[in-house]
Amino acid sequence: MTVFHSTAAFVVLLGVLVFVHEFGHFLVAKRLGIRVLKFSLGFGPRLWGWRRGETEYLISAVPLGGYVKLFGEDPDEPLAAGEEARSFSARPVSHRIATVVAGPVMNVVLAVVVFALLSLFGTPVLQPVVGQVSPGMPAEAAGLAQGDRIVAIDGEPVASWDDMAERIAGSEGRELVLTVERQGTRFDLRVKPVLRESRNLLGETIQKPMIGIAPSGEVSVERNPVWMAPWIGVRETARWTAVTVEVLVKMVVGRVSPRTLGGPIAIAKMAGETAQAGAQSFLFLMAVLSVNLAVLNLLPIPILDGGHLLFFGIEAVRGRPVSLRHREVAQQVGLAILLALMAFVMYNDLARILSG
Repeated sequence: MTVFHSTAAFVVLLGVLVFVHEFGHFLVAKRLGIRVLKFSLGFGPRLWGWRRGETEYLISAVPLGGYVKLFGEDPDEPLAAGEEARSFSARPVSHRIATVVAGPVMNVVLAVVVFALLSLFGTPVLQPVVGQVSPGMPAEAAGLAQGDRIVAIDGEPVASWDDMAERIAGSEGRELVLTVERQGTRFDLRVKPVLRESRNLLGETIQKPMIGIAPSGEVSVERNPVWMAPWIGVRETARWTAVTVEVLVKMVVGRVSPRTLGGPIAIAKMAGETAQAGAQSFLFLMAVLSVNLAVLNLLPIPILDGGHLLFFGIEAVRGRPVSLRHREVAQQVGLAILLALMAFVMYNDLARILSG
């Protein structure tokens, strides 16, 4: 895929995520009667725009985000008589919290909807069929062969390759009884997993029980009833939310390297590759990134939505806003953190390109 196509896929992907996020802020602000001055996709110089009513809608030059500008965002800004009713800072704390949290909530809603839609296409399921047996490993010693289908472990049916792998990994090295189907005949084999060094999805090095087999690549499509789609959307969104939070926590405590982080270049590459692979792959990436965006925006870092929510929480407890001076210092610190993070992920992206 060309750079142009990757860039186009990236712009579409990020454009949808940013639009949905900012539309959440916009929708709730309008619903609560707060005046919305600007709705912009992108930052920096205006490329194109129009005005409708009291709001200016913009497409801006830097497509790495967006913003909604609300009237009276600064609580220390003087307001003319009668303007307080439409001012953001003059509204109750509950209204301001609702307006800010609406952005991440809309990203969660997008993820639920996309995962639900994807479930209607059917879920690809990797079958528990052996494609390769590693020499010297327990599977070879037990007599497993290429083409064998593992239908049960210790008498419990196996639904997929992942199901089988999870049970082997959870065996803690105890002997297992595999029910194998070979050329229409079923029989049992006993195999005792051995511990081998491996890496999990978070990049951590772990000791994992293995028997030494690889999948054949046989895949079946599991069709889901329409009524299950909303539940699947919620379930998958919750699962990816938990994964995102786990990664962040393990980065903070040093169990996962920050070098696994990707920036705009890595996302553009993934967007291009998934777009080339088809609509389902592209939509899956969109849903996962929408979850990531929601979680990251709720971090208590000034400038992010979570930072605003932190200030509003302090105000709710104290009964008065955080002072302008403290907010300015916090915003500067938050900006420095975000700029440093952006520089770091860009460095990671360039290092991957140069080493690849």
